[in-house]
Amino acid sequence: MAPGVLHKALKDLPGILDPNVLVGFETADDAGVYLIDEDTAVVQSTDFFTPIVDDPFVYGQIAAANALSDIYAMGSRPRFALSIVGFPEDVLEEEILHQILCGGAEKMREAGVAIIGGHSVKDPELKFGYVVTGLAHPDRLYRNQGLQPGDSLILTKPIGTGIIATAVKYGKCSEDTAQEAIRWMLTLNREAAAELSGFEVHAVTDITGFGLLGHAFEMAVASGVCLEIEGERVPLMKDVKALAKRGMLPGGIQANRDYLGDAVAWNRTSKRMQQILLDPQTSGGLLIGLPSGQGPGLLEKLANAGVAGHHIGTVETRVTHYLSVV
Repeated sequence: MAPGVLHKALKDLPGILDPNVLVGFETADDAGVYLIDEDTAVVQSTDFFTPIVDDPFVYGQIAAANALSDIYAMGSRPRFALSIVGFPEDVLEEEILHQILCGGAEKMREAGVAIIGGHSVKDPELKFGYVVTGLAHPDRLYRNQGLQPGDSLILTKPIGTGIIATAVKYGKCSEDTAQEAIRWMLTLNREAAAELSGFEVHAVTDITGFGLLGHAFEMAVASGVCLEIEGERVPLMKDVKALAKRGMLPGGIQANRDYLGDAVAWNRTSKRMQQILLDPQTSGGLLIGLPSGQGPGLLEKLANAGVAGHHIGTVETRVTHYLSVV
């Protein structure tokens, strides 16, 4: 769903009165959080989508990795999950559903997460995903708010999955490029989140359907700051620029642009780079904000753990815009 449509739908909903709700939907955070006791908080999120690859097993794997990402972004350990299935049973063979479920189960097993049930409906369009529940100490949660001027911004995966998936759909993408994108989508954010321990992390979010700039915008609004993104520092997947030039652009790019409106100062950023920064992602990386002096240490720790990490910008005091691309 387009972020602007979702934003309007959530507008003016009744406030949450339960004091044990630590995180609701007010700041568009990655998951909800409910306090159980002084040492335990339940972290919960849900995510499902239509296929972006032809292989049903891989589709199930990607859907699982994507659903787990919100929990890792909150600093939580995922513990169990419920599957969500919409399946056109009169159109597709039952074996396809079996392979999707097997792929999801394999990825959940990798994450150490138990699948304890789920719900399915007959649907003309195939959809699959999970509700994931995790546990965390309430004092060690990560939020999408709390950024401070001077913070460094670090991204843990390259972007471009929406553009590549569109190119695959139209037969315009090489196998090597498609496989690289799949490899990134299958990579759990577990290791990246684990390496944040010991750092003064001010805010974290994961990059999914609203694109890098859409999720950065939500962080900026929640924190009351401006995020300055250095476009040329943002890591891109293979062939993304070339595919964007050939017009392999998902419709979500325009929806994300509409959502940002005049909140972003593009400066001299090319139209092509604007489109890439707005590209909707699936199972994207973490965007992390922490004091600038700790940025190099985190990048080194990520590298030593075999996790990608890129400094892509800084946090500034907000004057007019929430985002500035330079």
